[in-house]
Amino acid sequence: MAKAWQHPFLNVFRHFKVGEWKRSAKEGDVTPVTDKTLKCTVYRIRGSVSAGNYIQLPQTSTQSLGLTGRYLYVLFRPLPSKHFVIHLDVATEDSQVIRVSLSSLFREFKSTATWLQFPFICEAGTSRKDLAGVAPSGARWTCLQLDLQDILLVFLNRRYGHLKSVRLCASLLVKSLYTSDLCFEPAVTVAEARRAKLPVTPVPREMAFPVPKGDSWHQHYVHIRFPSVGSRASSEPAQKSRSPPEAVFRGRVRELVPPPVAFSNPFPDGVSPAVQTFGPTAARPVPRPLPEVSLFCEHSEVPGMNGPRDRSQEPSARAEVTDEHAAGNGVHTAAPESATVPVALEDVAPRQPPGRKQSRPEMTLGETVFEQRSFLPDPILKLKGVIGFGGHSTKWALWTKDGAAVVYPCHAVIVVLHVGTREQRFFVGHTDKVSALALDGSGSLLASAQARPPSMLRLWDFQTGGCLSLFRSPVHGLCSLSFSSNGVLLCGVGKDPHGRTVVLAWGTEQVGRGGEAVLLAKTHTGVDIQAFKVAFFDETRMASCGQGGIRLWRLRGGELRSCPVDLGEHRVLELTDLAFGQAQDSHTLYVCGRSGHILEIDHRRRAVRRARRLLPAQTPGGHSSQKQPFGAGPGISISSLSVSQTTCAVGSDDGYVRLWPLDFSSVLLEAEHEGPVSWVCVSPDGLRVLSATLSGHLGFLDVPSREYNTLARSHAAPVLALATECSRGQLATVSQDHTVRVWDLATLQQLYDLRSPEETPRAIAFHPTRPVLFCGFASGAVCSFSLEAAGVLVRHRRHQGAVTGLAASPDGSFLFSSCSRGTLAQYHCSTAQCRVLRVTANMVCRDAHPTPNALVVSGDSRLLAFVGPSKYVVTIVSTASLEELLRVDVSALELASSRLDSAVAICFGPVPPGHLLVSTSSHTVVVLDAASGRVVRELSGLHSVACPSLALSGDARFLLTATDRVIRVWDYPAKASPGCQVYIGHSEPVRAVAFAPGQRQLLSVADAIFLWDVLGAPGRSPSGSAGDSPGAPRTCEAGPGARQPEDTEAGTGGLPRQQVPVPSQASPLQLGARAGPLEGADGAFSTSDEEGPSQESHNPEGLHQASSLPMLVKEASGAGDGAQGAPGDPWGFSMRPHPCGWATARSPTKAQAHPSARPDCYRHFTARYKASSLVKSASVPSARVERLLLKAVVGYNGNGRANVVWKPETGFFAYTCGCLVVVEDLHSGAQRHWLGHPEEISTLALSHNAQILASASGCSSTASRCQIRIWDVPGGSCRHLLSYHDTAVQALAFSPDDALLVTLGDYGDRTLALWSVATCELLSSARLPEPAHGVAFNPRDARELTCVGQGAVTSWRLQQRGADVTLQAHREPVPVEVEAGELTSLCYGAAPLLYCGCNAGRVCVWDTRAGRCFLAWEADDGEIGVLLCSGARLVSGSNTRRLRLWAVGAVPELRRKGARARSSSVFMEHELTLDGAIVSAVFHDSMDMGVVGTTAGTLWYVSWAEGTSTRLISGHRSKVNEVVFSPSASHWATCSADGSVRVWSLASMELLIQFQVLNQPWGWAPVLHPQGSAGVSLLGPQSCLCLAWSPPSCGRPEEQQIAAGYSDGTLRVFSVSQIAMELKMRPHRAALTAIAFSADGQTILSGDKDGLVAVSRPRTGMTFHVLSDHRGAPISTIQSTNKECGDLGAEGADLWLAASSDQRISIWASDWPRGHCELLDWLSSPSPTLTEFPSRPPPCLVAFCPWDGALLACAGLGVHPEVVFYSLHQKQVVEKIPLPFFAVSLSLSPGAHLMAIGFAALCPLPAERMLRLVDCESGAVQDFAGHDDLVQLCRFAPSARLLFSVAHSEILVWEVSGHLATEESLGSGSWPAWRRS
Repeated sequence: MAKAWQHPFLNVFRHFKVGEWKRSAKEGDVTPVTDKTLKCTVYRIRGSVSAGNYIQLPQTSTQSLGLTGRYLYVLFRPLPSKHFVIHLDVATEDSQVIRVSLSSLFREFKSTATWLQFPFICEAGTSRKDLAGVAPSGARWTCLQLDLQDILLVFLNRRYGHLKSVRLCASLLVKSLYTSDLCFEPAVTVAEARRAKLPVTPVPREMAFPVPKGDSWHQHYVHIRFPSVGSRASSEPAQKSRSPPEAVFRGRVRELVPPPVAFSNPFPDGVSPAVQTFGPTAARPVPRPLPEVSLFCEHSEVPGMNGPRDRSQEPSARAEVTDEHAAGNGVHTAAPESATVPVALEDVAPRQPPGRKQSRPEMTLGETVFEQRSFLPDPILKLKGVIGFGGHSTKWALWTKDGAAVVYPCHAVIVVLHVGTREQRFFVGHTDKVSALALDGSGSLLASAQARPPSMLRLWDFQTGGCLSLFRSPVHGLCSLSFSSNGVLLCGVGKDPHGRTVVLAWGTEQVGRGGEAVLLAKTHTGVDIQAFKVAFFDETRMASCGQGGIRLWRLRGGELRSCPVDLGEHRVLELTDLAFGQAQDSHTLYVCGRSGHILEIDHRRRAVRRARRLLPAQTPGGHSSQKQPFGAGPGISISSLSVSQTTCAVGSDDGYVRLWPLDFSSVLLEAEHEGPVSWVCVSPDGLRVLSATLSGHLGFLDVPSREYNTLARSHAAPVLALATECSRGQLATVSQDHTVRVWDLATLQQLYDLRSPEETPRAIAFHPTRPVLFCGFASGAVCSFSLEAAGVLVRHRRHQGAVTGLAASPDGSFLFSSCSRGTLAQYHCSTAQCRVLRVTANMVCRDAHPTPNALVVSGDSRLLAFVGPSKYVVTIVSTASLEELLRVDVSALELASSRLDSAVAICFGPVPPGHLLVSTSSHTVVVLDAASGRVVRELSGLHSVACPSLALSGDARFLLTATDRVIRVWDYPAKASPGCQVYIGHSEPVRAVAFAPGQRQLLSVADAIFLWDVLGAPGRSPSGSAGDSPGAPRTCEAGPGARQPEDTEAGTGGLPRQQVPVPSQASPLQLGARAGPLEGADGAFSTSDEEGPSQESHNPEGLHQASSLPMLVKEASGAGDGAQGAPGDPWGFSMRPHPCGWATARSPTKAQAHPSARPDCYRHFTARYKASSLVKSASVPSARVERLLLKAVVGYNGNGRANVVWKPETGFFAYTCGCLVVVEDLHSGAQRHWLGHPEEISTLALSHNAQILASASGCSSTASRCQIRIWDVPGGSCRHLLSYHDTAVQALAFSPDDALLVTLGDYGDRTLALWSVATCELLSSARLPEPAHGVAFNPRDARELTCVGQGAVTSWRLQQRGADVTLQAHREPVPVEVEAGELTSLCYGAAPLLYCGCNAGRVCVWDTRAGRCFLAWEADDGEIGVLLCSGARLVSGSNTRRLRLWAVGAVPELRRKGARARSSSVFMEHELTLDGAIVSAVFHDSMDMGVVGTTAGTLWYVSWAEGTSTRLISGHRSKVNEVVFSPSASHWATCSADGSVRVWSLASMELLIQFQVLNQPWGWAPVLHPQGSAGVSLLGPQSCLCLAWSPPSCGRPEEQQIAAGYSDGTLRVFSVSQIAMELKMRPHRAALTAIAFSADGQTILSGDKDGLVAVSRPRTGMTFHVLSDHRGAPISTIQSTNKECGDLGAEGADLWLAASSDQRISIWASDWPRGHCELLDWLSSPSPTLTEFPSRPPPCLVAFCPWDGALLACAGLGVHPEVVFYSLHQKQVVEKIPLPFFAVSLSLSPGAHLMAIGFAALCPLPAERMLRLVDCESGAVQDFAGHDDLVQLCRFAPSARLLFSVAHSEILVWEVSGHLATEESLGSGSWPAWRRS
């Protein structure tokens, strides 16, 4: 809605009033002239220098156009024989500004991370080397259409945000610029399109070029659309011709899913392909789906391995233009084809996962360009954890604003560590070590700088992790950063190239709003600066300290100026750190120094107020641990200090952190560290002191508990090697800091620290079976350490040189070590005392460097491989005897090389097949047969340098290599061209890489230790290994005798099993190749294996059991070669019901399987937890006495799945809310409500003729099975009640002929049931071996249906023989190349296509006839939960909140191409982002319009034609805490636990205004709603707990106010008329629980969780009175009424009360204008918390009776559930009404004497889900059902005509009959009538 003013198009020149030059600028020769061709005024821009003659929009570079249209239309004509330039500044979604330039000056395409340069080809007849040039003499007017979204996505893999600025430079004529989200066809007018009914969008009239009558548009003008589909697929420049454009697929497609796209210029002769120029018959190009390239991902191309490298014979895709005069004067824009894009590390998109990069290798051979290749999933790795701290400096570690997390650098990565959960998240983007950090006062903006020049600065959105701004500082290195408290100023200190100190100040106010950081001031200073900070109380004032001085700085007039502080005798001190005093009235600056001094500076007077010195205490006997506070003598060097409001923390070089009071009278706490303390930081609440040491230790001291907590430990030098242990999940590392450390891989915490000051450890290895660690040292020693005893077991000195390699055999028998002198030693290590067996000289290479890959042992412990005796030879020996088995000369492998090749690293592959991988100095990995030495394959050109470390996964799927600072993951099984993904994050060369135990994680070590998650699913075993057995096509078997053997639990297709098999009482479907009956089976059934399933069919009038109970049987095969079925039928196994007689004989019940874990997908329905019971005593009154009628339901259940149906032809529209089916008329808004379900409804299905609706709900406490109700749509009645599934129903579907209904159970049920719609009988059922996520009937064949689930598509075929229905299943796994994981959604397309979505965001297309998947593409970033297809259009919805429309008309043709099919012909037409994950969708057959439901509880009407989404139904997603009404009864308001306050119309029940509190820093944001309404979003992390609407006496109606209380103690007052917050104050420290206006509206009463009642004035924002009478218990109720209190014996016109949860009620009389408040009465009662309910007390509810202001209605005021009426006149209880449960909500009608009550669930008695209505005159009661949970809130409207009831987030509106006191009361009831005495 924010960009609606730009729709459908925007004339940029007109909007910014070009010509007046107030909002735009011109420079040089810019003149308005009249063009004879266009017959209108245009602007002529000319001049010899393009940069000096231009039009610029907007006027200055600091402003932004803010235009969000996808397409930019430039109507211009190049001036003949001249050049021209067009510059566009485009902002991405993450606010990165990209410069896009088009010019005839450019001769080739160039790109950087922030600049794209496209050559504009103005001469079609020139050679390739001279494509660019001046415009020809006959240059014509051109409509240049730039797709800004595709330009950023294709060439930089960025997402388009908005157009920031445009500069049109000489020499050209320009008519105007236009932006739009629509793709216009300039050659077609509106009249022509209507007359010919063309499927195009004609150009608007004001954008159209005049065409002479009878001529063609293309005879006079040129249309250029860039980028185009053809340009991406072509390797030749596209020239104009008379032929229409056509696109041809490039070559053979080697994979189903398009690889992530990146670009460079890989074309022969340096020529880039040009853009298509479209004629009248050109197909409308729209962007094809491009997968996102994640952070730091590089996709490189590797040529063929065996023999000559592959040369792709690829036909060019030439796109030509229908231009009859294009031969000599074409106009084109050149752009490259996909290869690899160069992306600087500083400019990586922040939204992408950490750890990935992009680079630009060009893989060419001669003139051949090799097609890029990648593999899936992409990315394959995700950074999970980092072990390490510091890097360039251990000085920076910061607390977050809430004190819950710590931010610190780990070399080039910034880590945010949550101190409670120890979870980490990362900021990745720096290419070198981070030298400085700063976090602003609100905790929303993080600044970081890297060490080496040029020093790059990054500004991050701290909440999202996105990089908001990247810029280069004007100094070589920054050592300090400091933010102002409001985050608008950033100051830094660094050094220039000459070593001078430079102080800089940047303005950051526009960062995050599309702007950049602006350098405000820069100054050089000759003083030393060790610390620099901005004052928290004044952003223009700063302070610095250093050697011999303290300076106070001020920013004024764009200049930084400073003045020194007179230190007197202390001017020679070396000062290290400073901090401003935190007290608001404090003017103290604390400064510390190396001498132990702490100076207190008065920064107003610029003088030393007080000086102290920290001294060590010495005793006559030596050093004492007691510290003397201050005095004379040599001091302790203080490196850092931090100040809170009451304490000061100092860190010193003696390793102590000391906490002092601000008067420094004595030490409060101190903690000793292992090394000198380099940094201290006190948390915002002053209760924790963070400290860092030079030894890489990070932790904090908890002041209240006096405990020290370690957060991170790290090596103080680069890590050299690593080793992993399988059984205990441990990691061992050795480092140049002379330490050996052992870590826990699960927690990343250090377990052991072994130090050797004299020796440097070089190699490490674990014993495979015992808790023993082996370590080799530079001295040649090999030590064995016991991890249990924490000591050295044995030490061997058999090497004369440094140990270079260490390896243990996997069976634990042998240990091997090698040294730099060429010696190889063998040890027997199966016992505790490791002994030497053999020592052989001259075996290994002498000059080899230490590496984890120096010695390797095969997986079967038979072979040992090493490089030696020279670096050109690899030797394989027997591990038992060291007998040489094979020697391979690596230098002879590459005969064509001019130099000798040497081995660098080696690695064994899995056994079998027994391969040895050798990394060579020629940047090649050679795969050798370990038995024969034959070269199996050669991976050449993998790296630019030699690979010192490599590893192969246990399943041989991934090859891991490390070169320099990057990690590469290769698709190892790809023989010809393995794909590659590159990950960075290390700031130093990676020393070692390895897969962690279990192969699910990998490790890399360098400057720090990185732990990565492997996201790819486990693959098939290597060829020839166990588990890779060929077989028949996979099929499904069902039947009582078809129990799956344990040895086949792994599943199908060689895939490892996902979980440990568990015993099952039921017989799951057999998934395997075996088709015959099991041994011993008789072909029928076995009662011990499985009894038949039971089903219940009920009629609403009387429930009865069906006559036929089907059971599962297995059909015996006559020949034993397959299941029974038609000859040649591909369907494998059958299921059918038993005869009816079996049911009566055996009384079967459905067998229960072991419950499954919830799948990792949001597609499955999970009912919200409820502690209540169903209504047992709800009355069913006659029409004469029924007092409540359900009028409206407010909200939609976003927790359901596929729970909205719509039939556009009939207008039937229904959705669910809780346990209700709501049928709504979309025109009038009238609702009908279908009640009957006892629990929350999970899903709906509507028959194709719209006559039958099926709804399903979960099981309940009274019913063990789910309910499926069959509704008659015309009559609105329930026809049948079905029951079969145990936990929940996942999906429902009707057959195309509406004769059958299929129901699918969820992951806990795992059953499929087929029902007859006519008889509602169960025809067949099956138990599934794994959860299924969706089911659908084939729309063209009622006998075929399909399920999708974990990595497979299961097709079911119905066979009917008489009354028996057989289900035959066939399971087809998803190809490994697709890496789909969980298939979560499906829909049928044009025959025979089936579309399936998965949780990885891909859509794969299946040929149901051939049973294969032939196409897949990246459709989203998250899980696709909704798929709908009709004709040539497909709609996808995902949990990323995106709804996308795809054009899939070309897919049937792609099916015929088979393996040559590519997804480039599938493109996205439209995209919408909604307010939650997409859970439901239904569209018209044309797919132009539809209704979509989200998890936010909203139903949207979507129009693709208009590109809009409109709210149909709005509701709360989280718990509703209060409902209030306006005095005029025209509006009502709600507040919710998500922090939102919503205002609704009482007449239409539509949402009008929303004030939203989000989990973000404070700020405001607009919220727009339909019907022209608007709102404001308040950003902050609170829940809204209470609400009050100002009374009518507050003022005029337009001054209505709403007061809201929040969980952080904040009170806000909103203006309804102005849609704005008028007041924000914080009268409480605890959460507000009750709030009310005084009778005159000038005072607000608020109560909190601690029992305090505050009295505040909204006009002044002051709290002038606090009552503590209820202290200790939460305030549950505050109510105020206008009543003269004279008859009660008090003064004042305000009578108000307060109640607390400890059953205390106070009644007060007040006169607030006079400040008078008097206690009238006090009520209390024994609390039930002391007797019956020890866990939770019932709430105490109280309200003034509307019909008698001196009468109180109280609930929860005793030990029994009852409502009592208390008279303020008589001071006693006058009547009691007993209740069945304690009340949780209470409301009294302002009309008739009616009372509404909702009940609370208190352990051990659950309450019922009913709303009780009590007639207080007659005592009669009625109970009403309708909610699916407890009625937590009920409120009568002021008119007494309506009653609102709330259960969690669902709101029901009841119409009250007899709402006036004079009408007939309820009648006789169960309670006696009472009268007030």
